[in-house]
Amino acid sequence: MISLKRILWRLLAGLGVLWGAATLTFVAINLTAGDTALAIVGGPDAMPTAEVLAQVRREYGLDDPLLTQYGNYIGRLAKGDLGESYRLRIPVLKAVTQQLGATVQLALCAGVLSIVLSVLIALLTARRAPWIRSVVSGAELTITSAPSFVIGILLLLLFSFYFHWFPPSGSQGWRSLVLPTIALALPVVGVLTQVLRQELEDVLEQPFILTARARGMSDAGVRLRHALRHALVPLVTLSGFVFASLLGGAVVVELLFARQGVGRLMLDAANSKDVPIVLGITLLAALIYVIVNIVVDILYSLIDPRVRAT
Repeated sequence: MISLKRILWRLLAGLGVLWGAATLTFVAINLTAGDTALAIVGGPDAMPTAEVLAQVRREYGLDDPLLTQYGNYIGRLAKGDLGESYRLRIPVLKAVTQQLGATVQLALCAGVLSIVLSVLIALLTARRAPWIRSVVSGAELTITSAPSFVIGILLLLLFSFYFHWFPPSGSQGWRSLVLPTIALALPVVGVLTQVLRQELEDVLEQPFILTARARGMSDAGVRLRHALRHALVPLVTLSGFVFASLLGGAVVVELLFARQGVGRLMLDAANSKDVPIVLGITLLAALIYVIVNIVVDILYSLIDPRVRAT
């Protein structure tokens, strides 16, 4: 099992990641053009007076030097206070959790689909005829190179507007989840399949595979019972890439398919300079990333005994 010392080092590194994410996002938001006080009162359409804007700046500490604002923010974070949304007038944690379920549902479905398809395609194509490898590799390269929104538009044109099989937008029912899930999963499938197939082909050349075949084990049994386990190590290592791809792609996919979710909330908050929401979602993403990497470390040590020995 992975050592306690290694987990503690990972946790310390995770705190560093969270601090860095909060700092960089705070600086980026505050250096962009626009008046935060104006965003708080509802934007230019609210037609606030100069006195109202001055009062808002005093109440929210926007008149303080940027370094003071940063120190106050980090202090609140240390207490677990993410602040209140300027636009929605509710706590940031409540605003995020209201939208988190839809994004988690989409990301989990896309993650499961991408892993299942990657394993299935890699098992079926590893060490097959060269023409099969060429056709599949070409398709994988094309899919990997295509952005999620391009794949999403093609799926909409074909399955929503031509065949009318699935709704083009919304978050109601399982049918509205099918096309966003495929659009988000396919680019990840292209990368994972290439890595997993290469690893499978290397494993299938090992002496213990020849021994298993000599005992009369079928090709499917060799691939599933022996080769796949050894080939899963790079797949586990790439879990961080999978998470980043799904999280980043969810923003585009949620907008394209008009779905609720954290990605849409993030974009709306950035456009309206709702700093607490932007910072809260950034910290949430960084926290999930830290947790995923710790879990990957533990799984890696379980799959590969050489890590435990090290």
